[in-house]
Amino acid sequence: MGVTKISQEFASPVAPARAFRALILESNTLMPKLLPQFIKNVELLQGDGGVGSIEQVNFSEASHFKYMKNRIDDLDKENFVCKYTMVEGDALADKLESIAYEIKFENSDDGGCVCKMTSEYRAFGGYEVKEEEVKAGKESAMAIYKVIEAYLLENPNVYA
Repeated sequence: MGVTKISQEFASPVAPARAFRALILESNTLMPKLLPQFIKNVELLQGDGGVGSIEQVNFSEASHFKYMKNRIDDLDKENFVCKYTMVEGDALADKLESIAYEIKFENSDDGGCVCKMTSEYRAFGGYEVKEEEVKAGKESAMAIYKVIEAYLLENPNVYA
């Protein structure tokens, strides 16, 4: 099995506690509300939303994909860290066993945060993860983040 690890980070004017709450803890309700053209809903299939829980993201008809299932591997609410693994879904196709993610929100000097994300693609057999696949995943994650960031900036009392 081949493993490809990708890291990215970006700065945001949103404080880490608000960003973590919106993007991690409340994403199951916030993402379908802000991105209905892409995300139909998020269902909790197993657990209480904490470690070991499995969520299914159902995409809208406009999306390239139908669904994905994520397992929460670690949730550190004090340090704003979440680790989860995409364990099922058509985004994995028959080429990837899973994609493991780690997202960490750290304080920045300007009162905002630095979001650090690591993605670990676990491929079947000799499959090599292509640069354009990684780029598409990064762009999708950034687009979602920017929509939620804009919402938080326009609504400073939400998750304050």
